[in-house]
Amino acid sequence: MELIDFLTYTVLASIVILLTVYLAVIILSHKPRPIYDSELHYQTTLAKGGIDPELYLLPTLPTSPDSLDNIEVSVVIPCYNETKRLKLMLDESIEYLQSHHANQWEILLVDDGSSDGTAEYALGLASDEYKLQPGELRIVKLAKNRGKGGAVSHGLKLIRGQYGIFADADGASKFSDLKKLIEAIKNEKGPALAIGSRAHMVQSDAVVKRSFIRNFLMYSLHTLVFIFGIREIQDTQCGFKLFNREAIIQIFPYMHTEGWIFDVEILIIAIRKKIPVREISISWHEVGGSKVDLARDSINMAVDLVITRIAYILGVYKDYKL
Repeated sequence: MELIDFLTYTVLASIVILLTVYLAVIILSHKPRPIYDSELHYQTTLAKGGIDPELYLLPTLPTSPDSLDNIEVSVVIPCYNETKRLKLMLDESIEYLQSHHANQWEILLVDDGSSDGTAEYALGLASDEYKLQPGELRIVKLAKNRGKGGAVSHGLKLIRGQYGIFADADGASKFSDLKKLIEAIKNEKGPALAIGSRAHMVQSDAVVKRSFIRNFLMYSLHTLVFIFGIREIQDTQCGFKLFNREAIIQIFPYMHTEGWIFDVEILIIAIRKKIPVREISISWHEVGGSKVDLARDSINMAVDLVITRIAYILGVYKDYKL
């Protein structure tokens, strides 16, 4: 009798724990906010110079290949108050794109609710300094701040390119390494992605000279990522990731997380769908002015990582259409 009572209590306790975890995941889970109509439109420059005051409708997934204007590479740059850091990134990326993908590229800058005039600053550079043609630089302004993950996901669903890459506005990654990423997946027949990696730089000055707390938090996050199932990839957080169009269609309509941990959700979905992920070593350097609050955002990233992983395990998050 005592054994039966023990087993009964054990089963009931297990059910209570499971239900508690399930409810906690539902409560803490993320749901992308609705899209405003203005966020499906872009602003660009005029052919004769100056900023076009009109707003134009963007293509949305799964756009017909016939309407992609022969664009090879689309670059999505998420921005939040980046007037002090953006120019160096645009200098490098535009020079490379014009040299290697002439007339077959676009930059989609997603202004994530900036208050410093980032969008206007970028349009001014496009018109006066770079002399870009209409549509080469497209600005999408989010009505409300969504977070880096939300800005990236939104932007990649609005591109025209055969390949889409998101790159941080600070220019920390060497943009010419784009060639290495494209080479890694160009022969794939189905969806595929290539991600920039800084894992080879662990003993470099760029990492060694970081503060103790910054490195401690970095290694702690890597440990959590490993524990929760992403073990084949050494650097999940590098802000330089390339997708072919098929991968974008398979991944980004199903994203939930809009904060800093969105990189991990991308990889979780890719792994669940058996989409090839190529990790490619790239050049990278530390850039000041980061928007990350180490203590607060590290805690939020850890919580979001745990919730995201468990949400997929329990079926709270779906990566397919119902």
